[in-house]
Amino acid sequence: MLFANEQALLADYPSELKSVMSMAKAEESRKWLSTWDGINPSATPLYSLKGLARSLGVGQVLLKDESIRSDLGSFKALGAPIALVRLILRLWPEKKLDPQRMFAGAYKSELSDFTVISATDGNHGKGLAAAARSIGCRCVIVLHANVSSEREEAIAAYDAEIVRIKGNYDESVEEAARLAKENGWHVVSDTSYEGYEEIPRDVMQGYGTVAAEIVEALAKSSLPITHVLLQGGVGGLAAGILSYLWESYGANRPRAVIVEPEQADCLIQSAIQGKAAKATGSVDSVMAGLACGETSPLAWRFLSVGADFFMTVKDDAAVDAMRVLAGGNELDPPIVSGESGAAGLAGLMQLMRAPELARQVGLTADSNVLLISTEGATAPSVYEELVGNSATEILSRQQSFLGRISPRYA
Repeated sequence: MLFANEQALLADYPSELKSVMSMAKAEESRKWLSTWDGINPSATPLYSLKGLARSLGVGQVLLKDESIRSDLGSFKALGAPIALVRLILRLWPEKKLDPQRMFAGAYKSELSDFTVISATDGNHGKGLAAAARSIGCRCVIVLHANVSSEREEAIAAYDAEIVRIKGNYDESVEEAARLAKENGWHVVSDTSYEGYEEIPRDVMQGYGTVAAEIVEALAKSSLPITHVLLQGGVGGLAAGILSYLWESYGANRPRAVIVEPEQADCLIQSAIQGKAAKATGSVDSVMAGLACGETSPLAWRFLSVGADFFMTVKDDAAVDAMRVLAGGNELDPPIVSGESGAAGLAGLMQLMRAPELARQVGLTADSNVLLISTEGATAPSVYEELVGNSATEILSRQQSFLGRISPRYA
């Protein structure tokens, strides 16, 4: 399903949005993160996939590979850690704590009794747990019934305490809020709700690092990005990336298409209803990171006027996209992209296979399309089952390819 957002603005980045999220705050977050040993110090690769672009019939496909951002395996290493640091700074301004020293564990003795909690589908919780361990505070993570034991073990490896519930993601969010209130803990969530916007804003602001690296890479040439396809979920990633691109390029920003699972369609329902809304389906999806039932109202403030189109894709389409990236071709390296990471490509493939939809979105042979592979094989056994090869095998083929030719745009 494709829905055109008639409220989208092709104008300069609105001042009322800039007061909430800005390039300046994103750069500050990026500076703080730069010294944390939980992420890699260099920018993640931005690949120019010429073979894929040719097969799809567009001018260029640029893919930002977030799978190697850190050992966490996803872009979520940028959001929760920044939100945790900013929360601590707000709680104890009189201490004048230094964010970079905080990441280095300089205040562990002072923060050992401080507890944070969050619900997660996997990656956000892993990022929060990793940051909490570095900083020295306690972390509790609430997991719903559909989170795999593999993802649970990955979070627990960062010393987080795990709480399991029988319900879905939205019910795990409610349980995290209940436990926080009962115990005097602090929720560090990536989705907003009434009276809770500061921390989700900080999470989204952390994602600006991805966009900043893209803008810097593209500044080295005159290549304009005409379209960007962004994963949906509650809307946080899309809002964080889109806001930075919008402030950078103003009225010349790329057309933004938001992609989400067919059964977790809260964002397209929000666009149809004109307000932050809930999904109409079961929410359970192979795209675990996007299996969200309720739109973040804060993220919706940005997407309601900054996203041009909303679309849904089936689980099978995401798996097909994973396999396309894993396979590579004579011009493109094999790339490990997880179930949610490949959603943007799934959307692009769906659009280009339907000429009428491609025309509606404005995709032509001259279009330059940006995709963000938001995660690698964060659940290795699931990845191998879906793709038919292990992530280790794909990465080995990738290294062999890159040893012969470099398709990086930057």
